[in-house]
Amino acid sequence: MKNIRNMLVGVFLTGLVVWGVYDHLREQNELKFHDNANGINGIETGIQAGKIAPNFELASLDNEEMSLTELKGKRVLLNFWATWCPPCRAEMPHIEKFHEEYKDQNVVVIGINLSYTEDSIEDVSTFLRKYNVTFPILKDDKARVADLFAIHSYPTTYMIDSSGVIRQKFQGAITYDTMKTAMDSMN
Repeated sequence: MKNIRNMLVGVFLTGLVVWGVYDHLREQNELKFHDNANGINGIETGIQAGKIAPNFELASLDNEEMSLTELKGKRVLLNFWATWCPPCRAEMPHIEKFHEEYKDQNVVVIGINLSYTEDSIEDVSTFLRKYNVTFPILKDDKARVADLFAIHSYPTTYMIDSSGVIRQKFQGAITYDTMKTAMDSMN
């Protein structure tokens, strides 16, 4: 009797592990974008320079959905940040200046707020008003996109070309001049 109970417990625990792995892989697969088995034009999807940036979809503070694939054909500055992060605060005026100067040049600036680290979403709105931020801010309240892009330091910025290929990644605050140089070097 004891052996049957132990066997049933073992089967149950194995089932839980299998379900957990399946559920994790399913969630990750929902976030990734594949035009074909090898990515786009034979370029693999990944988070390193030279790879197609993985697709994601997040809601803005106004609950408007936005995905990375809908920006195809535009160059993208993708910035991961939080209100409590001193380097993020230092960098924000540079990003806003960059956005204002490049918004009419087929360039999109997207800020991804690491909402899961914030005390409240109102803190984010207050921050944006204080810094006069006008570019789109998306909420990553479940850390799905931060996990997808393996974000471990704040801020982190990706420069993505008009084909969706990551050209550069910066960890830590960068200046307007760094943004300009990186963007001007890609198509």
